[in-house]
Amino acid sequence: MTTAEQQVPLDEATLQAFLGQVIGDWGGTLGCALAAIGDRLGLYAALQTGPLTVDELAACTRTTPRYIREWLLNQAAGGYVRYDPQTDRYTLPPEHAAVLGQAAGGFRLMLALVRAEPRIAEAFHTGAGMLWGEHDAGLFEGTERFFRSGYEQHLVQRWIPALDGMPAKLAAGATVADVGCGHGTSTIIMAQAFPQARFFGFDNHPPSIVRAREAAEAAGVAERVIFEVAAAHQYPVAASAGYDLIAFFDCLHDMGDPVGALRHAADSLATDGTVLLVEPMAGERIEDNLNPLARVSAGASVLTCTPNALASGGRALGTLASETALRTVAAEAGLRHFRRAAETPFNRVFEAKL
Repeated sequence: MTTAEQQVPLDEATLQAFLGQVIGDWGGTLGCALAAIGDRLGLYAALQTGPLTVDELAACTRTTPRYIREWLLNQAAGGYVRYDPQTDRYTLPPEHAAVLGQAAGGFRLMLALVRAEPRIAEAFHTGAGMLWGEHDAGLFEGTERFFRSGYEQHLVQRWIPALDGMPAKLAAGATVADVGCGHGTSTIIMAQAFPQARFFGFDNHPPSIVRAREAAEAAGVAERVIFEVAAAHQYPVAASAGYDLIAFFDCLHDMGDPVGALRHAADSLATDGTVLLVEPMAGERIEDNLNPLARVSAGASVLTCTPNALASGGRALGTLASETALRTVAAEAGLRHFRRAAETPFNRVFEAKL
């Protein structure tokens, strides 16, 4: 019997369905670039004014009709905009506009991540890492924009109130450290909501700290917010009493020594201080993570989160770290009280104390 005769017959329906999925992935990859262009050039914003033809969209955005035609065709084929053959006009539904307004940073983030593919592919053989600061610069802007909407919607309204006694402490003038603060969005949001409190943002990426300081000035909170370059296990304690709140927003899983980072936090806490740990939504088991959101998180973990952890210490939690894994790390750091305080479809919010 030949090898060909021994092959299991292929199910045509399964084959065609998977081929369609692959073609969809091709379109999605290219779609990230075209969506980023739509955001950068104001094409989505212009479409919110009403149905437009190719020439009308080009005219009001000062772009070239020949490019706009192809862009709109892509957007209509992908379901982002709707085409009316009777009027030859394109419409952006208001529901789509609402999502795109929040997701624009995500497109830029995804584009920056895929640019690391050659180096990450080599790292599969060598086991080497890749530091956050070695990525395409679009990663930093994209990350800030990607997470900003979630922080604006939930940080002050839901997450801080879920922490035992924290709103009252902040209102009374608590001292806060935001570790891994990036461009400082989370720090500034808290500072604006609690004018009596003092805030310190720390990040080991110098360009991000420069951007955070500029953002604090623009927001009018620079007198109460101090941003400094510092690693998660080396930032200073602001006062002898320690920090009332130390926050890790979507960053602990990126760190090469998460136990060391949380141990330094434990050592830097005030009496009855709190660690706020925000991590991406994830399940306990592999089968709990077989969904579109986890697919994105696992891809980001391969391309940036795990490489950064491997390059900066070696203990990589991964973007989809389970609650059990996070609880274990906290306990090793000396934080015995650990509970899930809140959650959204995209995040888990934990409270940890001594």
